[in-house]
Amino acid sequence: MGKDRLRLKELGAIIGTLIFFVLFSIISDKFLTLGNLTSTFTMAAELGIITLGMTFVLISGEIDLSVGSTFAVVPMVMAIMMNHNFPSVLALVIALLVGGGIGFLNGFITIKTGIPSFITTLGTMMFWRGILLAVTGGFPIILEKSSKTLHFLGGELGAGFRYSGLWFVILTIIFWIVLERTSYGNWTFAIGGNVGAARALGIPVEKVKITNFVLMGILAGLAGLTTFGRFKIVDPTLGVGMELEAIAASVMGGTSLVGGYGSILGAFIGAFMIGMVRSGLVLAGAPAYWYRAFIGVILIIASVINARTRKKVAG
Repeated sequence: MGKDRLRLKELGAIIGTLIFFVLFSIISDKFLTLGNLTSTFTMAAELGIITLGMTFVLISGEIDLSVGSTFAVVPMVMAIMMNHNFPSVLALVIALLVGGGIGFLNGFITIKTGIPSFITTLGTMMFWRGILLAVTGGFPIILEKSSKTLHFLGGELGAGFRYSGLWFVILTIIFWIVLERTSYGNWTFAIGGNVGAARALGIPVEKVKITNFVLMGILAGLAGLTTFGRFKIVDPTLGVGMELEAIAASVMGGTSLVGGYGSILGAFIGAFMIGMVRSGLVLAGAPAYWYRAFIGVILIIASVINARTRKKVAG
């Protein structure tokens, strides 16, 4: 029975979320208000959409540090196109294709050159951030018109909830099914667990890895568009540091940084935990810089727990 509990990849994230939920509920009487809970879920959703893609990439044994830049570049493309009178749906499609293209470039360079994805995506992270700063001149791009398309991405759904939260839930369900119930999910786990054995079994390793990078680029772009739909502005610093938060959320949810092990449900819970910590610290009156310090400590603890759990399960 004990080992069965340990096999629950999301156990650590669930316990951590419950602890913080109780802690912040005691510290601040505003934590359990509808306004705060909906705001927390909005922040969790925008990060969580990225975390879903990051989970696929990590399970397959890779990493993507460029998601923060992609998070900003994709809405920038849509904003510029819409301000030049392109139809919003066309601008949306092209912007997401740009996100997918960034992911494809990351995967293609990594696979074809054999260099670690850490180096590839570190380079593209800096490259796309530089492009963003060059195009904007360091100034925000403001959407000059209203858009129903953007409203359905990040606008208000009702009672304080936003469409970004709805998309987060829908995507979580879809990708949970893909990862846990399809051959593609099995391939992703196999590649991250033992790439040599995966090749021997005839699994298309390169195609799966590149596909996961493309998926990552599209989801990072979509997350950026939900934020754009909320604020109607693209700041050149948008998404800075978000790659680390996405990795942290994924690891907190039970995903291994060395590949072959992870959970979409855990990614969902991990993103919600980070959103909850962010809002909880603000309500507690903690200085803003404590947020990243807090997340760093939680990440280390989660990694240690995950490693020990895997060893116990392995026997």
